[in-house]
Amino acid sequence: MTPDTLITAFDRALRAITSIAPAAPLPAAAKQSGPELTPAEKHEAAALMRVNHVGEVCAQALYHGQALSAATPAVRAQMERAAAEEGTHLAWTAARIAELGGRTSLLNPLWYAGSFVLGAVAGRLGDATSLGFVAETERQVEQHLEGHLGRLPPGDTRSRAIVAAMQADEARHAREAIAAGGVELPWPARLAMRALAKVMTTTAYRV
Repeated sequence: MTPDTLITAFDRALRAITSIAPAAPLPAAAKQSGPELTPAEKHEAAALMRVNHVGEVCAQALYHGQALSAATPAVRAQMERAAAEEGTHLAWTAARIAELGGRTSLLNPLWYAGSFVLGAVAGRLGDATSLGFVAETERQVEQHLEGHLGRLPPGDTRSRAIVAAMQADEARHAREAIAAGGVELPWPARLAMRALAKVMTTTAYRV
């Protein structure tokens, strides 16, 4: 690993952890203001969006780690493109949390570090497995976001529009990973991923 690679990796980590991402236009539906939320609704929406923001921090780390250890330039480029799109989601969720008067997770450095290592290991297992890991991750995230659409206050049209747009992007990432040669992961790996995701979402909701 060259010094330039290390500097780039550090810069990406810092940007993800601190939510420094290029400004991204909100989805059209998210630009519409809904009814005024109650303090309780704002608190709940901010907590749910904090969980989604942590998910984007983890996504950044996973893709960065997988790009770093990818076996072929094509897969490396695919991981870089996906990371850039997840960076847009990172900006959306951070902005919405701020609007709701909430805060991002205090454990973001930990979330990033753990996910980066996991992504780098997945990349080392070969491009087919790494792409399969992407597909399974994105499927689980898509289901998680569907659950949040059911939990967000009905009047929080801005958060709901952001989550719906993110969900569509995650589903597309999963399809692209399979189309690029991703293989189905064994069920123990899928169960372990779900268990880790449960720990992350439960913790991030509060911290």
